[in-house]
Amino acid sequence: MAFSSDTELCSESAHDITYMTSLGLESNINTAGSDKIFYCCRSLEQSSDSNPILVLIHGYPQSNFMWRHIIPLLPPQIPLFIPDIPGYGRSSPLSTPHSKLNTGLSILTALHALLSPTSTHGIILAGHNRGAHISQRLTVSNPHPSFKILGTILLDITPSLTRWSSFGSPSTAVGGFHWPFLVNVSLATSMINALGGDVWARFCLERWSGNSTSALSKFKENNAWEVYMSDFKHESVVQASCDDYRAGAEEDVVMQEEDQRQGRKMNCPVLKVYSELFLGEKYDMRAVWEEFMGKAELELVGIGGGVGHFVAEEAPEETAEAMVRFYERVA
Repeated sequence: MAFSSDTELCSESAHDITYMTSLGLESNINTAGSDKIFYCCRSLEQSSDSNPILVLIHGYPQSNFMWRHIIPLLPPQIPLFIPDIPGYGRSSPLSTPHSKLNTGLSILTALHALLSPTSTHGIILAGHNRGAHISQRLTVSNPHPSFKILGTILLDITPSLTRWSSFGSPSTAVGGFHWPFLVNVSLATSMINALGGDVWARFCLERWSGNSTSALSKFKENNAWEVYMSDFKHESVVQASCDDYRAGAEEDVVMQEEDQRQGRKMNCPVLKVYSELFLGEKYDMRAVWEEFMGKAELELVGIGGGVGHFVAEEAPEETAEAMVRFYERVA
């Protein structure tokens, strides 16, 4: 499948970049078109065995701007690499299918280009939504020889295999209707474009938010919804993100099934942060995730108070507290 690419995404100057750089980050906006992956970062040269790089990978329908509330709450010495997933935000689509292995390896390759090529670097992965699925795949496969994954933070997901298996429940199927819809890449792309990608993005943001007025207000700060909606006006973003979901129903879930048969698990410490209102009502999170863990520690943190799926933006203090505690224990 050929993917279109909107080159104007990389040249757009928007307040989200200005805001992220005001937090002490650098960006590659001037070279993102040739680099293929847009990212923000800080202090990569200060990474060490005891000060590993924290890789923050966003979810759907978002961009790396979703981490804006978390960044100021992290200790300033932690090195950060914060990409837009290939095909999302200002990152170009891949020329290959957008499987979690392909997208994850592309992100690690972009990070490796910024580091000493002769060293092995410790990293801690943190992902929300699609970024969490990427993080899970990288943790199991560990495909890049220059990185040692020390720990993984997963925000408000269940494994793809679990999610697909749960669609026998009508309420779960209704709540996750977008999974089988977006898998049909050509149809979904056409329908979303006809509706308006920005309208579709707003629908998703509204549908998956919680019922806390204060959390919703926090989520919308810095015109975040407008940033995400603007990205989804571009057909390339809609198409690539649909292919992300297609892969989640095809090669990704096939790999996960084979992992389970072969006993390939996540063998580093894992922190699972979830919304008690969103996934916590539908799944026994400990039982679900223990099926995918090796012998390493699994920590679960549920966030209540009417917070929805977007825990990093609706409840950044609680989310960051759990992340920092985990980082300091694992590093």
